[in-house]
Amino acid sequence: MARVTIEDCLRRVDNRFSLVHLASQRVHQLREGAVPHIKSKNKEIVLSLREVAAGKIFPVSEGTANREKSEAEARKKEILMQAKAKAEEDASKASPKA
Repeated sequence: MARVTIEDCLRRVDNRFSLVHLASQRVHQLREGAVPHIKSKNKEIVLSLREVAAGKIFPVSEGTANREKSEAEARKKEILMQAKAKAEEDASKASPKA
């Protein structure tokens, strides 16, 4: 497999500092069990740089990340409320009437 270079990654990321931060975050995600976006037998750091160079991962602004997190939490809350309502409905149908 061809070598990944910093120049390949910098085509996708603004500067070296952002690249280091992004790669570091991705390494943590991979070590915690995140699914790789590309197949590679390399260590996590090289894999993360390959993902950046391939355009599979990219930096997200803090505002965007917070907004997406809030939206995900709202969707989760809505799903839990729907499941609770369904469970209560099923329980009321299943309970014997006196």
